[in-house]
Amino acid sequence: MITRNVIVDESKNWTWEKVHDQIIQPTVAEETLESVQDIPQPSSIDVVSTVPDLSESEESSQNSSTSSPPSSPPPRFRLLTEIYNSPSIAMLVQEPSSPHEAATDPNWAQAMQQELYMIDKNHTWELTDLPSSKSAIGLKWLFKVKYNEDGEINKYKARLVAKGYAQKEGVDYTETFSPVARFESIRTLLALTIHHQFPIFQMDVMSAFLNGEISEEIYVRQPPGFEIKGKEDKVFRLHKALYGLKQAPRAWNTKIDTNLLENGFAKTVSEPGMYIKRDQNGDVLIVCLYVDDLLITGSNLDKINSFRSYIKASFEMTDLGLTRYFLGLQIQQLPNVTYISQSRYAEDILTKFNMSDSKPAATPMITGEKLSKEDGEEKTSPEVYRSLIGSLMYLTNTRPDIEHAVSIASRFMQSPSIKHMIAAKRILRYLNGTRSLGLRYEKGDNCNITGYSDSDWAGCSDDRKSTSGYMFYIGPNPISWCTRKQKTIALSSTEAEYTALSETVREAIWLRQLLTEIKGKEVSPVKIMVDNTSAIALAKNPIFHNRTKHLQIKLHHTRDLVSRGEIELSYCKTENQIADALTKPLSAPTFLPLRTKMRIACCQDYEGVLDHSLSSILEPASKVNICTKEVSLGPDEGVEDGASTIS
Repeated sequence: MITRNVIVDESKNWTWEKVHDQIIQPTVAEETLESVQDIPQPSSIDVVSTVPDLSESEESSQNSSTSSPPSSPPPRFRLLTEIYNSPSIAMLVQEPSSPHEAATDPNWAQAMQQELYMIDKNHTWELTDLPSSKSAIGLKWLFKVKYNEDGEINKYKARLVAKGYAQKEGVDYTETFSPVARFESIRTLLALTIHHQFPIFQMDVMSAFLNGEISEEIYVRQPPGFEIKGKEDKVFRLHKALYGLKQAPRAWNTKIDTNLLENGFAKTVSEPGMYIKRDQNGDVLIVCLYVDDLLITGSNLDKINSFRSYIKASFEMTDLGLTRYFLGLQIQQLPNVTYISQSRYAEDILTKFNMSDSKPAATPMITGEKLSKEDGEEKTSPEVYRSLIGSLMYLTNTRPDIEHAVSIASRFMQSPSIKHMIAAKRILRYLNGTRSLGLRYEKGDNCNITGYSDSDWAGCSDDRKSTSGYMFYIGPNPISWCTRKQKTIALSSTEAEYTALSETVREAIWLRQLLTEIKGKEVSPVKIMVDNTSAIALAKNPIFHNRTKHLQIKLHHTRDLVSRGEIELSYCKTENQIADALTKPLSAPTFLPLRTKMRIACCQDYEGVLDHSLSSILEPASKVNICTKEVSLGPDEGVEDGASTIS
């Protein structure tokens, strides 16, 4: 049982000689691992029940304030079984903290054996004596339960990692940087696949870092619980990388990068994590790499399957078929539409912070709300606040509608107050009524890039700096968005809009370069929509005026791009300015239409469309149920605009 009051009996000792029912009888291998059957079990482990002998603690239990049997705990007490069944800590119960604890569960014991089998199969190390001039790095077991998109357990994963913090730069490692694909690139690829009707597949490398070869002379101790009997003083010298080593990500990236380049792929300059292969017939094959996860798509299904077979022969791979769950993103591929959401992740956040039963809010922020660092309110827990904001930040990968609210809340992570926490929970309340929303990608008429740029002049109460916001589309599908506080103070709304436009065009040029490399030909100029005519005139006028001569030179980069024809600026009305929702809190009647224009829609599972077979992509779907959810809203401080429901 768990209680907040504990009486420690200093006069009693634990009787270590008494061993209770559950004892592990380990087996120890005599030589180096040769197969999964030869892998030793954790040695010298005596697991003793954590329930003490109550007869030896009678005196202390008499002093205790409770004597109720475990079946009926008194007030303020809970049974351990009740706590373990609680959803909030279910994952903690299933994930052991040591190999000794893991050995008691066949699932975790098998996972540890599988990890050591992969290490031995890849010839990662060899047993040797430790040179006198070298020191050995310790190893540690980490355990993680991997879940499917429906929340069910996918597999038990045990990872043997090196304690890389003991490495010394210049001695044990040099370069550590390893590129991964940006989420903007992944969304761009998804938008292109739906436009060209390409299927997109996913593959996962098993124990990816174990494939990376290292040049440094590194020694590690034997795995805890798996020491070889009679050779406990020996160490392993590494030939390939282990998880936890400083150079492990770079070593793996170098390995697969070399493999893809030798296979005829070319790495894009704009996105080092994306590889493209074209042949004489005009067929294209694209691979997007995020550490050990690969997205594979192209114009020829036979060549896609041929590459999948090739890469499986080169590395230990898990072929996951058509992409359904990638980096926490739930992806549903239909013939003419693709849904991308993080509804499962949103539910986990609400559960984690006990907001699943909260009253839904119509918008992520109260209209006109201004937050400041020193608001006079009592301070709250920075750890909880940072955890909440960090969780919400990852959710913005498919939810641009909360981007601005999360950006504002993230400015106060160093010393949050009660008011800041209320604002953060307001976002959770909004999510509670819209947890099934995500991005809806559909086939459009073209693949042209269109952007929206906006700013909120002097919106920050602390330093009077403005906020920039932009959003980009390929055809009708959103691929990139951002909310960011400007680094300088703008003296006018025109200057704020011009500064925001400068940040927008930098993203526009990168997206245009990326799309050009993917398509293999020059694409149309990027069209950017701005709702400030003065900013447009300033970008097109080559003459410096007195009111703009103080602007930094870098801001006039926009003017140069406009003159070269790479950027086209157009005026749009404020009610059509989608980026307006990324720069300021709006009322529900204004916010909800803009959310629709962001292509945010309900992304719950559709009947008969989650089949992994290829026919679900290449043939029309027989039935699609469009889900709508309406939540009634009571009196609320954020519904002053009169909205009564959210759908």
